[in-house]
Amino acid sequence: MMGSYREVGAVMVQILARFDWRVVGMLYHNHDVGKSAGNSPCYFALAAVYGQLEKQGHKSVHKNFDETNGSVNFTQLLLHISESSRIIVLCAAPPKIKEIMLAAEELNMVDSGDYVFFNIELRNSNNATLKPWHSNSDTEAQNNRSRRAYEALLTVSARVPDTEQYRDFSKEVKRIARDEFNYTYDEDPVNPSVAAFHEAVLLYAIALNETLAAGGDVSNGTAITSRMWDRTFVGISGNVSMDKNGDRNADYSLLDMDSVTGVFQVVANYYGVSKQLVDVPGRRIHWAGDRNGPPPDTPTCGFDNSKCPDETTPIYAIVTIVLSSVVVVLIITSAFIYRHYKEEAEIASMTWKVAWSDVVLFNGDRTGRASAGPAGAAKFGSRLSIGRNSILSNLSNEMVGNFASDKQLFIQTANYKGMIVAVKPIPRSKVELNRPLLLELKRMKDVTHDHLVRFIGASVSAPHCCLLTEYCPRGSLEDILENDQIQLDAMFRRSLIHDIVKAMAYIHSSEIRSHGNLKSSNCVVDSRFVLKVTDFGLHSLRLPTDEDDAANDRSSYAYWKRKLWTAPELLRMEHPLPEGTPKGDVYSFAIITHEILVRHGPFYLAGDNDLSPRGKFYITKWATQSLFTCK
Repeated sequence: MMGSYREVGAVMVQILARFDWRVVGMLYHNHDVGKSAGNSPCYFALAAVYGQLEKQGHKSVHKNFDETNGSVNFTQLLLHISESSRIIVLCAAPPKIKEIMLAAEELNMVDSGDYVFFNIELRNSNNATLKPWHSNSDTEAQNNRSRRAYEALLTVSARVPDTEQYRDFSKEVKRIARDEFNYTYDEDPVNPSVAAFHEAVLLYAIALNETLAAGGDVSNGTAITSRMWDRTFVGISGNVSMDKNGDRNADYSLLDMDSVTGVFQVVANYYGVSKQLVDVPGRRIHWAGDRNGPPPDTPTCGFDNSKCPDETTPIYAIVTIVLSSVVVVLIITSAFIYRHYKEEAEIASMTWKVAWSDVVLFNGDRTGRASAGPAGAAKFGSRLSIGRNSILSNLSNEMVGNFASDKQLFIQTANYKGMIVAVKPIPRSKVELNRPLLLELKRMKDVTHDHLVRFIGASVSAPHCCLLTEYCPRGSLEDILENDQIQLDAMFRRSLIHDIVKAMAYIHSSEIRSHGNLKSSNCVVDSRFVLKVTDFGLHSLRLPTDEDDAANDRSSYAYWKRKLWTAPELLRMEHPLPEGTPKGDVYSFAIITHEILVRHGPFYLAGDNDLSPRGKFYITKWATQSLFTCK
């Protein structure tokens, strides 16, 4: 007749929905496990609240304590709950509720206005005139502090009927208690639970009379009970509604402390039949901390401040950042220092250096100079066709022919530590080793690519100054193109061009940056018919000196011929760059591509095949003036 625990949960769902609260904490009394008392009424009440909230998708956290164990550390319990909720539902005896609220006031949970507490009163006193915060045994200062603590508390209790019949019933109960039992009843009107007992007897009497009138037996409990469920009758408190489970559709009140009088008064009523929460006209909730409205159930930045960036960086974070930065700087600096010393050590080790005593020339000559073969040097055998699947097995393995001239030249070869190498003399009597040259020699030694001739090393001991490179026995691209006995199909021509592209792409992306002397005679073919680019880098060692009359003879055929692959913008320079430019390499590549396609040498002019390299040079330098822009 007092209503089920399930109804308490329904009341709390309505109140929380009114203020859009979805995160709730619970703190309640329950007997310790193992005690014969079992679970407390507060446990069952808040279990119903928990179940109703869970159905609505609300989040909740709960902690319990045993109020019969004496002192309870409510401060610690509140700190735990406050980590995940601001709306806290309480259920305990009135003295323990007071202890909880005083602990909350000490934790600044009241004055901040950020927290709201609900007290579930299962066996309520007349809260319309009660001051639960007041105690006659406390000092005025203590009572004032208790009153401040209760500013954050709202109470949910059974509604006290406001009818004339109920007031008359209360007077009769007080008279009987005084006259027949010598007991003074202080409450006016009496507690609703007293009326509930009276209405329970009234309901039983109605059901019994109906059963007897229907011809039933007084001992038939099933028949009597069935007439008590799912019905409405008039009781002391007005119309009483029973649901199909035999539970009363109870009414509840929400009470708040008046800020002036300190008395808890009803601000809203929950009606069990309609399941609605209705405000009392002219009354409103006074929120703690002088708030104008209810606080949010979740802080703006979240309970762990994860939703807001920390504007003030703590000192430990600053120290961590500084130390981390220092460590990163030290690591980077150490890496650079290590790299520098490693590079310096590699430079100092001079792994490229060749001892001339280890070089054995095939002709027995140790001058390091290339020697010319006889005028009637070995000729190719039969007419050959080079294709993707053909093998030039009878090409000379040591000859690099220069078919543009009247005599055939052989490059000097030697045996160096068990391998055949090409020996290219350095056109100077003495080599001055400085750091830039040592660094370039080290980088040349590190170059490894399938389409670049590998640099073996260099001998810098006068008078045997020379460069040692990988030996490609099939000769140069110029030799193959100028040999009419060799036919090239389209597939093999494309393969040659593709090999040059891959080699130059690597050079342009490396520290070498550019070739500067790319031409068909500097493209050689190895024993597997793979084209490789040679004579790149080390320009300070490859360029002839001013004293080299043969190389600087402007009347010689070779002087003008080597300029035919040079880009016009470089030819027009008074002092051309020995290393060239990437764009100049592209021009040289175009000339080589033209050679591969027409097989008549650079700048082939149909009908005028006798034009000298010098004539072609001037055509290149001046006739292309309108086609190229010097930058």
